[in-house]
Amino acid sequence: MPSLEPALQEKYATLQRVVKDLGSVVVAFSGGVDSTVVLKVAVDVLGPSAKAVIATSPTLPASELEEAHRLCASMGVHLEVVETDQLQIEAFVQNDARRCFHCKTDLYQLLSSIQRVAGFNAIVDGTNVDDMGEDRPGIQAGKQLGVRSPLLEAECTKSDVRQLAQALGLTNWNKPAAACLSSRITRGIPITKRLLSRVEQAEAFLLSEGLTQVRVRLHGEMARIEVGQSEIAMLTEGARRMRVLAALRQIGFRVVTLDLEGYRPGGGN
Repeated sequence: MPSLEPALQEKYATLQRVVKDLGSVVVAFSGGVDSTVVLKVAVDVLGPSAKAVIATSPTLPASELEEAHRLCASMGVHLEVVETDQLQIEAFVQNDARRCFHCKTDLYQLLSSIQRVAGFNAIVDGTNVDDMGEDRPGIQAGKQLGVRSPLLEAECTKSDVRQLAQALGLTNWNKPAAACLSSRITRGIPITKRLLSRVEQAEAFLLSEGLTQVRVRLHGEMARIEVGQSEIAMLTEGARRMRVLAALRQIGFRVVTLDLEGYRPGGGN
């Protein structure tokens, strides 16, 4: 591993120590850079006493599941896939400010049963220091169920995580932030499989157009597109603009808008 700046090297050592002290862990794996770093450290420190588990549901884009498999394969790690369906949870479907709490409670209860069967000591996630400054009811759910957050305990920021991921040779070190599809649906609009599919199709098309940081926020029959600041101009190009408009209308949106403020975490709240 390449040398790190002293402060980050100390955080990395703390991260390894936190994971090692747990003895055995089930990693709540999403394929994002945070949980990938946690999994990599867990496998390096604990070997077979680290288990990677991802939950698939209507809220997880198929592309994210494929990427999770590729990442685990590149690390020589078996990825256990379990199925869940938050659309069966009435409180989740209502889509209020506690939506993420209900989603994460469902996830961590599922992982807890896997943990017990495996006889492992803890469930760990990829929460980092920067996450604590955002509206994250899901973090509260994790705390209530005893989920540990090694990155947070080692005081790692998102920037720290990306630097560690790059130093560890992880291919997704610069992967844009991701979130479940339900986060794109305006609060108060009930979540349905049809709406989730509509968002997934729209974002997949935009990614195929060469954009990298994409959110399609659903407001009834209107799509509000958020992209990175540097990519806004790409969507104003004549030919691409017309392709995007035609594709999203075919998917089912009557109105398609571009948010000039660009992508920002929590933009759907």
